[in-house]
Amino acid sequence: MKADLQAGGGIGRLLVRGSKSWAIVKEVEPIEGEILIDKAGKGATGVSTLFMTLQNLGITHLVIVGITADVCVNTIMTEANDLGFWCLLLKDCTGATDEGNYAAVVKSTKMQGGVFGWVSDSEKFIKSVKGIQSKVRE
Repeated sequence: MKADLQAGGGIGRLLVRGSKSWAIVKEVEPIEGEILIDKAGKGATGVSTLFMTLQNLGITHLVIVGITADVCVNTIMTEANDLGFWCLLLKDCTGATDEGNYAAVVKSTKMQGGVFGWVSDSEKFIKSVKGIQSKVRE
């Protein structure tokens, strides 16, 4: 669960396209036709078109993954929840720089019956999606 992001604090915007801190892992690079949205802050509401784009596409449910769980992931998930999106955090597809912070994000997501969304893991998620696909094919 530990992410190795050694950026330090107070250095301004991170992960902006073209900067040294910006990259996409080869295995998940967008394919032709997929939308790529830049996010120039820890959240997405005020610094990107993410939520507007999702709403325009009629998307209502989000699967949340990434780093860092205690900063960007948590911020985006709570923003999405505030905007009415249903969120699922895949706990084995997220990481944080501190185990305690990571555990707190998972715990706070699940508190009060899922105040910010649901928590699962990639194995259960993939199994569920495959089950839905097989039912659709029947």
